[in-house]
Amino acid sequence: MHEWLLTPAGQYLLQWEQACVDQAVSDVFGFHALQLGWPELDALQANRMPYRWLGCDQMMAHAVDRQETFLTNYEALPFADVSLDLVVLPHSLELSCDPHATLREVARVLVPEGRVVILGFNPNSVWGLQKSAGKGAPDVGDLMGHWRLRDWLRLLSFEVQDMQFGCYRPALQSERWLQRLSWMDTLGSRSWRIFGGIYMVSAVKRVRGMRLMGPAWKTASALRGKVVTTATKGME
Repeated sequence: MHEWLLTPAGQYLLQWEQACVDQAVSDVFGFHALQLGWPELDALQANRMPYRWLGCDQMMAHAVDRQETFLTNYEALPFADVSLDLVVLPHSLELSCDPHATLREVARVLVPEGRVVILGFNPNSVWGLQKSAGKGAPDVGDLMGHWRLRDWLRLLSFEVQDMQFGCYRPALQSERWLQRLSWMDTLGSRSWRIFGGIYMVSAVKRVRGMRLMGPAWKTASALRGKVVTTATKGME
C-alpha cells in the first residue's frame, strides 16, 4: 500500500481523504483521540485534543515516523473501557483480520457520545470494479459496502450522522489522464453521489438511558433570577 499511495492515483485518494477527514474531526472535542492504521494519512491533524495516538500493526510499522505511534492488534486495543473521545479508522476494517472484532473494540473504548470516523473503498464504484479485476485500485482485502457498515454500527448502538462519497475518477496511473477526467468529480457528486470510489462515515456512540446534564451554573443562575413568593394564612 505504501508504494501504491505514492502513485498519481494514490495521491488523488489521499488528497480527497485528508480534506474530508479534516472537516469531520475539526469540531470533535474531548481529550483522547486515536487513529488506527494507514499512517500515510494524518487523520488527526485538524483535531485539537491534547492526547492523540497512531496505532499500527506490524505490517505498517515501516512507514511510520511519528513519536506518538505504537504497535497494536486492531482486535485488542490497549485502552480501558470508555476512555477515548474520537477514533478514526482509515481503511482499518478492510485491513483487519477480523473487522467485526475491530469495530467492537472501538465501541468498547469510546466514551458515550464519542465519535468514530471510518474511511473505506466503495465496492459499488469504478474503483470497486477495478479492484475486482486487479487493475489500478489497491488490493486491501474484502471491500465493505457502506450499507453493510451502517448495519454493523446500528447493532453496536452507533448513530450515523454523516456520510460522504468521493473519488469518481478511475484509479489511473497517469497524472495527465487524471487531470483530464477531473470533470467526473463534479458530475459524480451531483448526479451519482453514492457511486464514489471512497466513502467516509461519521457516527456517534449512543448509550440508552443516558441523560446529558447541563452545566451546574445554568441551574444556579436560573434559580437566582426567580422571585419566590410565600403565603401566610391569617395575615391581612
